[in-house]
Amino acid sequence: MPAGNEPPAAVPASPFGQPVPGSVPVAAPMAAAGTGAMAALPTPSGGIPMPMTVAPQIPGVPVLPAQARPGISADPEWFRTAVFYEALLRSFADSDGDGIGDLRGLISRLDYLAWLGVDCVWIPPFYPSPIRDGGYDISDYTAIDPRYGTMEDFRELVHQAHQRGIRIVIDMVVNHTSDAHPWFQASRSDPEGPYGDFYVWADDDSGYDDARIIFVDTEESNWAYDVERGQFYWHRFFSHQPDLNYRNPAVIEAIHDVIRFWARTGVDGFRLDAIPYLTESEGTNCENLPGTHEIIAGIREMLDREFPGTITLAEANQWPDDVVEYFGTEEAPECTMCFHFPVMPRIFYALRQGSAEAIRWVLEKTPDIPAHGQWGTFLRNHDELTLEMVTDAERDQMYAWYAPEERMRANIGIRRRLAPLLDASRSEVELAYALLLSLPGSPCLYYGDEIGMGENIWLEDRDAVRTPMQWDDSPNMGFSTVVDPGALTLPLIQAPGYAHLTVATEMARPDSLLQFTRRILHLRRAHPVLGRGNFLLRPTSDDAVLAHTRCDEAPVEGAETLLCVSNLSATPGR
Repeated sequence: MPAGNEPPAAVPASPFGQPVPGSVPVAAPMAAAGTGAMAALPTPSGGIPMPMTVAPQIPGVPVLPAQARPGISADPEWFRTAVFYEALLRSFADSDGDGIGDLRGLISRLDYLAWLGVDCVWIPPFYPSPIRDGGYDISDYTAIDPRYGTMEDFRELVHQAHQRGIRIVIDMVVNHTSDAHPWFQASRSDPEGPYGDFYVWADDDSGYDDARIIFVDTEESNWAYDVERGQFYWHRFFSHQPDLNYRNPAVIEAIHDVIRFWARTGVDGFRLDAIPYLTESEGTNCENLPGTHEIIAGIREMLDREFPGTITLAEANQWPDDVVEYFGTEEAPECTMCFHFPVMPRIFYALRQGSAEAIRWVLEKTPDIPAHGQWGTFLRNHDELTLEMVTDAERDQMYAWYAPEERMRANIGIRRRLAPLLDASRSEVELAYALLLSLPGSPCLYYGDEIGMGENIWLEDRDAVRTPMQWDDSPNMGFSTVVDPGALTLPLIQAPGYAHLTVATEMARPDSLLQFTRRILHLRRAHPVLGRGNFLLRPTSDDAVLAHTRCDEAPVEGAETLLCVSNLSATPGR
């Protein structure tokens, strides 16, 4: 089987050197308003100790001096204007030459992230795990997988990030564990013991039959039989990921203790994975139940009491009416932020339809949220581009546009990266970023998308979009010094038009996608109204044009109003 998939026919030899001929660079005015390539960042001055750098420094990226006080924790609203960046640890940077990205590798690239304009790094699971689901199958909640480093490395990462004004948010998988977790092993072997009721067990598999199966490609039931215990256990995801039993108060306290453990390391927040499925009830779809909201509110109450200022970010792939409930209320808050899943596929739908109607429609259907809350927005992440929150007709059309080959699909979604999805159309990628940074919420970028990285759809499942970061043209693209390419965590991208794209190459070109991304991120930073301001759709005479304003509420100092106009068509709009 080929090491890399064939690129789309429309991909030119150098995808992001210039806009595709004949396209309309509708986002260009926003880009042009940004700062110069590197003018905004300070350079080290004499007498200031340099931060630890594991990998060679990236040419052109200044090493930022230590700040007098790490972080900007005095601003409780920092998340509203922040740009988040998902760095998949095992694929980001390898510091010790074993072919696997690690904590010290990430530390060595913090200066690059600061240069880019990142305010917060989201790190997916780095805990000990069988790695049967990208680390979301955790076998020990309070340790670092040795492949990624040590607890000392993690504390150093938090410290070094804070020195640069970058915050750290980590994944907390609260719905399930790996079946290799000691809790589950004790539960299956000793039903009457202290862990016997830590999971959802039943004598048969007839319960909760109104709950949908999420991983339809691999799972036939939400129940799995355990030979040792002689009972079935409940799992909403893979059968090797048994769900925790939140009817047991001991489970709630155990998860609180896990969160306390990591909060003490100084992290700035937690992404709460898969939270709609925490509790079950007969006759329901076992999603978004009142008991689930009580659990999330309890986590928030504990954090506010013991670690004030720590944020929580909900991953709830649900309709906005349901997701908004995870913000809680002003009297009983739950999550600080929630990802807005339904808006994401409609950005892609609108780009191919040549109409802003799909985006306008979902924004009009999005309810108001409590004053303490903020949406999180994204274009791509480590999972498939989920199509669960679109109609059947929209899903079929999205597959036809973006995933005509069966192997491009996974579960109910598309396992492709941003640039290949858009056929490496520079104007469309720029427009997608302009929308991401101007719509309500705080944006989250996925590692590598800032340089237009490709995909490998010959890899299994979602690994297609989890390949090593491409730093330079040295062996292994600067990701690792390992001699054997077979030792890499995943194969490098080999597809023509994408294999040569690197951070170093694009840093040297003022017209590159990387430089555009940096300019637009710094433009957003210069206009905090894009993160904190009110959002109002504006009427247009052309369905292809989306117009909206972001407006500060008086009496904010430096209040401003911005008009954002996007043309979803390939022809000039009005």
